[in-house]
Amino acid sequence: MTGMILPDNPLFAGISSSEAQTMLDCLGAVRRTYERHARILSTGDTTAALGLVLSGSALIQSDDLWGNTAVLDRVRPGQVFAETYACTGEALLVDVVAAEPCSVLFLEVARVLRVCPHACAHHERFIRNLLTLSAQKNLNLSRKIFHTASKSIRGRLLSYLSYQARRCGSRTFTIPFDRQQLADYLNVDRSALSAELSKMQKEGLLQTRRSHFTLLCGQEQLPGS
Repeated sequence: MTGMILPDNPLFAGISSSEAQTMLDCLGAVRRTYERHARILSTGDTTAALGLVLSGSALIQSDDLWGNTAVLDRVRPGQVFAETYACTGEALLVDVVAAEPCSVLFLEVARVLRVCPHACAHHERFIRNLLTLSAQKNLNLSRKIFHTASKSIRGRLLSYLSYQARRCGSRTFTIPFDRQQLADYLNVDRSALSAELSKMQKEGLLQTRRSHFTLLCGQEQLPGS
């Protein structure tokens, strides 16, 4: 089953292939594949396992009773989801949906957290890696709060696009969302978002084609670069 593990998978960082094989057997690992738009987990579900994305990606989103969707995050290869719900036993408040064909490895949290009878170093390393990934997810959610703090669509776009430019170290970059997903992530109407992007292009603030952006003005040096 180690063939499932990406060579640079952060959850298994510092763990050899043979150690990973032993752990996967111990943790009751189950691999599942999903087509685009398939529901991986749904609001109200309970789960005893966390999900590790092996390939493709999934969206963490919330739908209200009127059919409005808010995208909270996009989970990519090497990232985990549902670990908080698996640890607490609480019903999910969100949906996990395949953004594209994807493969997911499910690991039973009770077995992850159980003290290994052999006190193996690689099990301890695995738990540290999991905590690091969970902390990173908390940072991602904090960033979303910052990006959606502005009352205006332009303010939300400027916050999000500025972060992407700083993250990439370049004014030209590609974001992980299409237009609808970006609108859902920023909690704005897609038509209004497209209209605002068109205005910003006419004003010479940026150029964009689909998910590709180039920021054209602002501070000469990227903050944090």
